Amino acid sequence: MTDKPLKAGDAVLAVDVQNDFCPGGALAVPDGDAVIPEMNAWLRAAADRNLTVLASRDWHTVDHVSFQAQGGPWPEHCVQSTTGAGFHPALALPAGTVLVSKGTAFDRDAYSAFDGTGLAGWLRRKGIRRLWLGGLAEDVCVYHTALDAARAGLETHLLLAATRPVFADQQAQCHRDLTGAGVILHD
Repeated sequence: MTDKPLKAGDAVLAVDVQNDFCPGGALAVPDGDAVIPEMNAWLRAAADRNLTVLASRDWHTVDHVSFQAQGGPWPEHCVQSTTGAGFHPALALPAGTVLVSKGTAFDRDAYSAFDGTGLAGWLRRKGIRRLWLGGLAEDVCVYHTALDAARAGLETHLLLAATRPVFADQQAQCHRDLTGAGVILHD
């Protein structure tokens, strides 16, 4: 796809496009599955150029600290090896996609794909300088991942057509925070 401004040193990251965050899932983001066509176009464009493609996922333990039953803010979701934790079947992850599992500790949550995963160092070793990302949810995991990517020194691009928020009323503040941190927003 020649319309995607990708070049050497770029990577594309699909954040948490999992069944539990899509319609019918345990923690469904409104219109969450609407991100998939645009995300697929970016994933395909990166793969066609032999660029790094990554997909992060919540990969929670049973009785994870973030679950309401343990006093956390969220319903049970994305429990390791369950259907809900699987990537949405329409998400077309190319061969060789690097999986980044987060939120794997029993006693600690992780919203960002960079939190406790070693991703920043791995991207540096691979020579990645720019990160293009979308996924779910714009105001939670995508937000924290984009902030951490910018903090790690990556030129960070958020693909707005490839993300949706949990709480639409927080979207404007989310965008202000991200642009204030140097994240570049794309319609």
